[in-house]
Amino acid sequence: MVRIGIIGIGFMGKTHWEAAQTVSGGKATAICTRSETKLAGDWSGIQGNFGGRGGNVDLSNIKKYRDYRDMLADPDIDLVDICLPTALHKEVAIAAFQAGKHVLLEKPIAVELADADEMTRAAEASGKKFLVGQVLRFWPQFAYLKEAIESGKHGKLIGGNFKRIISAPDWSDSWLEGLDKSGGPGIDLHIHDADFLNYLIGMPDAVFSTGVLARGRYAQYVSTQYLYEERGLSISCQSGAIAKRGRPFEHGYELYFEDATVAHNSSWDPPVVKVITDEGVEQISPPETDGFAQEIQYAIDCIVNDAEPTLLSGRSARDSLALCWKEIESIQTGRLLRL
Repeated sequence: MVRIGIIGIGFMGKTHWEAAQTVSGGKATAICTRSETKLAGDWSGIQGNFGGRGGNVDLSNIKKYRDYRDMLADPDIDLVDICLPTALHKEVAIAAFQAGKHVLLEKPIAVELADADEMTRAAEASGKKFLVGQVLRFWPQFAYLKEAIESGKHGKLIGGNFKRIISAPDWSDSWLEGLDKSGGPGIDLHIHDADFLNYLIGMPDAVFSTGVLARGRYAQYVSTQYLYEERGLSISCQSGAIAKRGRPFEHGYELYFEDATVAHNSSWDPPVVKVITDEGVEQISPPETDGFAQEIQYAIDCIVNDAEPTLLSGRSARDSLALCWKEIESIQTGRLLRL
């Protein structure tokens, strides 16, 4: 049994807690938060941009810590699930590796690339598993694309577009004021699709980006062309916090294969994948699975089987962060940049 300690009980900590209740071979046995209210099981103040508001949680058989260092000293914790703000990732993750714990870290791995490099080095030195929760890889509507490319069932991929646009969230003032801590939308939001493209096709040969910068260094909106020159392939993506509140969130894609166009949009109900061919439109309903539960299950399986976490590796997450920063550099310089 892999014993899991969750550090940080905000929106993502709540999400991971709920997902951990459904996995096999592992169990959430401890939490860490500075909030006395949350330690008492009152999570009613937690609310995010999907899912419901928190409620009352039975923590009678759960270890409770106010200081993450006390949790890391607990020999009965195998996997530390870090759901803290990005600015705290490096400090806590490195301490966890030094304490001999496996780490599942919420995305993005970090804001600064140097911090991501430090974490990957600490993981390698510790010999422990390091996974970064780029959950989009597990979401069924997106996992369909990976299977389609690998199987070749729709022919060769010849182009496409990804989109992830939100309105300024309620906490946007602190988000934008603390750009050095969050990275702003160009890191915190856009890394979902930049990382998924890295996973789906690999790192591009070059990028060309335009967008809107805050303080000259952080992207509030980014529009990128990813160039895969040897394949003669170009994929585009738009991400940012620029929409109006009448449409607070939209994400999706439209990919063009030789034999079909494959599309998905979060506004569709039900959340189908549309496969469009010369003969018409087929609506595919992927299985209703929880991507967060799947990523936690994957972490458990890697630990139990002593397998390398290639699907969610820290190194891959580091490369996806580097890709986002290269896009921001392209906005700053107005130039096509090679990776």
